[in-house]
Amino acid sequence: MARNAGLLTTGITGSVVTLICCFTPALVWLFAVLGVSAWLAWIDYVLWPSLFVFLAITAYAVMQRRS
Repeated sequence: MARNAGLLTTGITGSVVTLICCFTPALVWLFAVLGVSAWLAWIDYVLWPSLFVFLAITAYAVMQRRS
């Protein structure tokens, strides 16, 4: 049960952080402040797959909790 709680926490936390970076310009502002705005060209190639991975982890943890 403890492993499942950690997995659920990881999935939810990762999903929320990734959603904040996807749908708000938080990551764009952070990169601009750090001076690495040129790296924004690949942002969609990283954020969308990571969002799907974290949502899959969350769904798996919820399914494990139900059974």
